[in-house]
Amino acid sequence: MNKKHYNVVAGVVKRDGKVLCMQRGESRYEYTTLKWEFPGGKIEAGETPQDALKRELMEEMEYKVEPVERLVKVEHEYSDFCITLDVWLCRAESDEFEMKEHKDYRWLEPNELASLDFAEADKKAIKAIWDDN
Repeated sequence: MNKKHYNVVAGVVKRDGKVLCMQRGESRYEYTTLKWEFPGGKIEAGETPQDALKRELMEEMEYKVEPVERLVKVEHEYSDFCITLDVWLCRAESDEFEMKEHKDYRWLEPNELASLDFAEADKKAIKAIWDDN
């Protein structure tokens, strides 16, 4: 069986050395429901990862960000689909945002990220970005 593949982008937003982590809401997949993630979403046809990230964070959070640099790109296969997660460091214009689709949020030090139950693809990104911390 060929699984559906999605190209997804995520933003690592930092403030005072802390990283913004968002908790997903209910999902049709148990293994992503209520998991933590870096905010982002699917890249649409013809979009750059940077444009997708700006669009997704505006749609989901009314949050204006500027992608600064790519941190890592990871591949992950879930039981129902596969993703390529393109993770970018972002600069936010402010600390204010709305949670339209997420259940909760936290600002955490990089060494505290392991305390949350992240989605598996995001765990791979955390390991790749902060393995030396």
